[in-house]
Amino acid sequence: MGDVLLSLAAILVSVFVLAVVTDKFFIPSLDEISRRLKLSDEVAGASLMAIGSSAPELAIALMALFTAGGAHSDVGIGTIVGSAVFNILVITGISAVVAGGLHIHIFAVGRDIAYYLISILYLGLVFFDGHVSLIEAVLGLVGYVVYMGLLIVLKDPEADDEQAPQNASQAASESGQVAGWHHLEALVETVLRRVTGPPDKNFVWAFAVSIALIVALSYVLVEATIVFSAGLGIPPVIVALTLLAAGTSAPDLMASVDVAREGRGGMAVANAVGSNTFDLLVGLALPWTIALSLLGLRGIDVATGDLWTSIGILVLTTLALFRFLWTERGLSRREGWVLLLLYAVFVVYTLASGTAI
Repeated sequence: MGDVLLSLAAILVSVFVLAVVTDKFFIPSLDEISRRLKLSDEVAGASLMAIGSSAPELAIALMALFTAGGAHSDVGIGTIVGSAVFNILVITGISAVVAGGLHIHIFAVGRDIAYYLISILYLGLVFFDGHVSLIEAVLGLVGYVVYMGLLIVLKDPEADDEQAPQNASQAASESGQVAGWHHLEALVETVLRRVTGPPDKNFVWAFAVSIALIVALSYVLVEATIVFSAGLGIPPVIVALTLLAAGTSAPDLMASVDVAREGRGGMAVANAVGSNTFDLLVGLALPWTIALSLLGLRGIDVATGDLWTSIGILVLTTLALFRFLWTERGLSRREGWVLLLLYAVFVVYTLASGTAI
């Protein structure tokens, strides 16, 4: 029991510090890099900012793949798939509930959801035989490059109605944050600033330190998840689908709720869907590509038995979200509650199925 409590504490602390590192140092340093490179908002959002918000999931997938010879690669996959379910159901649901409903631009949302469904199809095809080849891994990266190109070509004609997107740290700071969370976050930020300095000025150094911390914390999360799941007698992928997925998506949740309160519902939905597309096409494909290239393997076996149901849920919930959005060009508060109820059902089912295994 002691190992379970210690590993749970390690997971919670690591997720918290990971959120602070990502929001207060990694994303601001990427913001400055984007500004110096003079990237457009859509290209920056689809590339550098997507990397920033999805860095925890990407790092966990990478660490899981290289831990114990890849025996626990399903932890990384589970975190990304679970995070995708969380983003679609919880981020959009809570945003609608808090803001009293969301108004969206159907063109942009339709474009992003359509390509997200394509990325889910890619994931299903890769998982079909439980084996990932180098060609399949690279195909995911190519797919994301195509997505960035579509963002440039298929611009939203109503995009000027909403302001430029904020990063998670900006949105959270403007909201005043949750009592208690702010003080702990400020303490961690103060300690880290002694090492990095201001991330907008020392952006190269802050970027490097952030990468190192994200990788280290992700390694701790993977190891703690293995110990925690073993103590409870459930597969590690179940913990990844629920606890890790929700924890790593917390910064996206805070950012989306804030922009939803400001009346920018389309941005809240785009944040959730865009992050998911990056996770599926890059968060999984990049670690696979690196591993296959460096280790000279002919392929990577992936344990997908516990994930097929989640992939099916991804498709169904995405279609349900689009159906809600299409009817009245928005998401009502009642529909937001429905999405949150669906996520509760998903968690209960996942935990129950994991316990039964």
